[in-house]
Amino acid sequence: MQQQVQQVLKALDQVVLGKSHQIRLAVSCLLAGGHLLIEDLPGMGKTTLSHALANVLSLGYRRVQFTSDMLPADLIGISIFNKSSQSFDFHKGPLFSQLLLADEINRASPKTQSALLEAMAERQISIEGTTYQLPAPFFVIATQNPVDQSGTFPLPESQLDRFMMRISLGYPDAKAEKRMLLEQGEQAQVIASLQALMSVEDLVRMQLAVQQVHVSDPLLDYLLALVNETRADKRYPNPLSPRGTKMLLSAARAWAYIDGRDHVLPEDLQAILPSVAEHRLRSSLEVSAMDSYGLSERLLSQIDPDRAA
Repeated sequence: MQQQVQQVLKALDQVVLGKSHQIRLAVSCLLAGGHLLIEDLPGMGKTTLSHALANVLSLGYRRVQFTSDMLPADLIGISIFNKSSQSFDFHKGPLFSQLLLADEINRASPKTQSALLEAMAERQISIEGTTYQLPAPFFVIATQNPVDQSGTFPLPESQLDRFMMRISLGYPDAKAEKRMLLEQGEQAQVIASLQALMSVEDLVRMQLAVQQVHVSDPLLDYLLALVNETRADKRYPNPLSPRGTKMLLSAARAWAYIDGRDHVLPEDLQAILPSVAEHRLRSSLEVSAMDSYGLSERLLSQIDPDRAA
């Protein structure tokens, strides 16, 4: 299975050029069973990454463009009266997919954004007294434009907290952008030609294996020291919640798994902490993902892993 993961990373590197670290974060998020928020300017490859992930992982893929006039029913589905049976039939919306790309999620109203809450947290939705299970695995990749752009609605903290990670792809380096120009017009063909490198069953087995990655008591002490520092220090606007603590641990396990290890090191936790913690530590109106991870960097500098126990 480790070989399959490396093949996936290599394939994605050929599509989203010069972003190996962000790609690995995205794959870690999926292996950990979380949801991913990508914040960046238009044209940075957010949609490309999500579509490529779906192809190489054999996941059913749907893309929904969020707009200001979008309604929750456009996402969840709607009940339509059937004259022949004299009853209402529920027609499932695009939410019922294994990988859902919620494109420009912060252009929709808060009411529509909140329609994702139950789905992301419970992997199910309830409509008119009936509960519908979502496909397994169920993975949401949401993209959003910077909050200072016109026509955007800030995601509330409760919605942000449902995303395990928030990342930014950023501008490619000169070498990657030159290669992109030389291959202009071929990217869509590259995505379409991507071969499935693992089955859904393989992916589920890997997610279960990630949960079994060993975490030592000293590592847990280090994690809890980091979390408790956010609760004790008033310079952190929003302390990390127990949900945030669990997501930090799950993401660190996935990072270690990709490295082929059966145990978590402090370096694994340090590698994923900015992407998992920063959007929780700040309010939804503060610095975006494209800016430096200032609070996370301060937190890591405050706690020495050797003295955390």
